[in-house]
Amino acid sequence: MYPHSRPAHRRRRAGVTALALAALLAAAGCSGTTRGEEETGGGGARSTAEADPDAPLVEGLSVAFLPKQVNNPYFTVANEGGRAAVEEFAGEYKEVGPSEASASSQVSYVNTLSQQGTDVIATAANDPNAVCGALNAAREAGAHVVTFDSDASPECRDLFVNQATAEGIAQIQVELIAEQIGGAGQIAILSATPNATNQNTWIELMEEELAKPEYAEIELVTVAYGNDEDEKSFQETQGLLRSYPDLAGIVSPTTVGLAAAARYLSGSEYQGEVALTGLGTPNQMREFVADGTVESFALWDPADLGYLAAYAGAALASGQITGAEGETFTAGELGEYEVGADGVVVLGPPTVFDAENIDEFDF
Repeated sequence: MYPHSRPAHRRRRAGVTALALAALLAAAGCSGTTRGEEETGGGGARSTAEADPDAPLVEGLSVAFLPKQVNNPYFTVANEGGRAAVEEFAGEYKEVGPSEASASSQVSYVNTLSQQGTDVIATAANDPNAVCGALNAAREAGAHVVTFDSDASPECRDLFVNQATAEGIAQIQVELIAEQIGGAGQIAILSATPNATNQNTWIELMEEELAKPEYAEIELVTVAYGNDEDEKSFQETQGLLRSYPDLAGIVSPTTVGLAAAARYLSGSEYQGEVALTGLGTPNQMREFVADGTVESFALWDPADLGYLAAYAGAALASGQITGAEGETFTAGELGEYEVGADGVVVLGPPTVFDAENIDEFDF
């Protein structure tokens, strides 16, 4: 289920997350449940222990956030949301991770966290399978694994905290680009890495959405990959416009890609001529909305996503939930959430940002 209300905690954490994002951009130039016998469930191996929804959250839980890459502004904001939650339930927070979002780059970090006896590992998987062996070894050692933003294969984790339904994310991006190009023309997708679970799911669903009769005059010509690196995404945008001179619009379902594409368009002859939308943070995109490069884009609050992931991990480690469908837990200021099929918890629907509302948000 979706949370009842968010404004109070957003205001409380906005300054922290904004400062973290700004600092990163400047620096870059840019006693838990014991597992017994395992049984197979919707979200992978489950503990045979029964959930106790009235159990208190255990104090002193060690919670580690392992993002796709540590120099990514989006994950800096998400991880600061996780830090805020861990501080609320008196846990011990740490952040570790690779500087590049390659498929196997997270494995050594998972292994180290497992050796350190970490209670909760919250990670956004760069590849659904590459990290599986390490995650399951960590679970066997007693860690509770929560994926967020980008899932691992379900058998490798306890819960997946999803930003929104994949269908909703795909639909809103197709709706936005269709509106901005008048319902007709060539479009391209600028993605992150070729193996990113969330990106590939959204792209597949966008392709299904584009196959509907109402989008018959829109042609998806290609999918490019910027590897969630600013400079490569910038170069890929340039390459798309050279390769497809009739391109009417670009959809970038990744915050790094969207900002890089906007930066390229804003200083080129294509500003105002080629539409751009996707998933981005208001603080990254504000200047490009103001100068007319981007009309509108969408996202959820990444700080909320990290905050929810931390509380989900704490609920698992404290025995409030096991990850079975239908269980509920309270995620601090976000309110009550329910575990869905396959161990998935959904944050809520995405928000569309444009010139009318973007200044109401600070993250």
